[in-house]
Amino acid sequence: MPPTDPAPSVLCFENVEKRYGADGETIAVGGVDCAIAKGSFVALVGASGSGKSTLLKMVNTLVEPSGGRVMFVDEDVTTLRPAKLRRRVGYVFQGIGLFPHFTVSENIAIGPRLAGEKLSRERIAELLTLVELEPEMASRMPDELSGGQRQRVGVARALAGDPELLLMDEPFGALDPITRDALGNKVRELHERLGLTTVMVTHDMAEALLLADRVLVMDRGEIVADETPAALLAGNGGDVAQGLVAVPREQAEKLAAMEGRLA
Repeated sequence: MPPTDPAPSVLCFENVEKRYGADGETIAVGGVDCAIAKGSFVALVGASGSGKSTLLKMVNTLVEPSGGRVMFVDEDVTTLRPAKLRRRVGYVFQGIGLFPHFTVSENIAIGPRLAGEKLSRERIAELLTLVELEPEMASRMPDELSGGQRQRVGVARALAGDPELLLMDEPFGALDPITRDALGNKVRELHERLGLTTVMVTHDMAEALLLADRVLVMDRGEIVADETPAALLAGNGGDVAQGLVAVPREQAEKLAAMEGRLA
């Protein structure tokens, strides 16, 4: 049987840099080269200040690169009209980011509206059902919802334009563990069902290992490891990556020891 052709790249970082300060002396992202294949679920992991959120924000031009290019389906993102780009790239914000004076329906419809399109009630009801919310919630205000419900609305908003690429910046960080786990599983399910390409920023290595197909580890603005979850659990990826893997591994070992004492 002939080898299967690799999936085409949806997103490419070509020597991407982001520097701050009058002389560019503060390096947030320092020369990242990376390609994200169509259909993959990639987790971008690192400690606070490692550059992961800055790298993600350069994809939909919330942050402009100081050097290099971010290519989305072979086009430099800085050459695309923001409304058109953000129609094709769904973004789930850290801290949810719903507009407090808009209804759930208006929040979901904001992206297509900025692109000159109007979502029907039926489409909004479909999106709410997709993220396991009742269609009747369309008329509610964000402060009437729980944190988990608001973040589900945030996911529905990101999917409203049928995006080719879904970006998530610490999407579950403010949620309780049970809600976080349920919503993570739902996002993974939607990734599979809708045929998405997903890039998720998280500081939680356990979350990355459980949800992603590929894990990129950032440290001081650079990608220092690019591995599958299985490879990371097998000890690959270097010291920084294994330092992050050590936390969930030690927790799992402690839980196993507790179960052994209770048996």
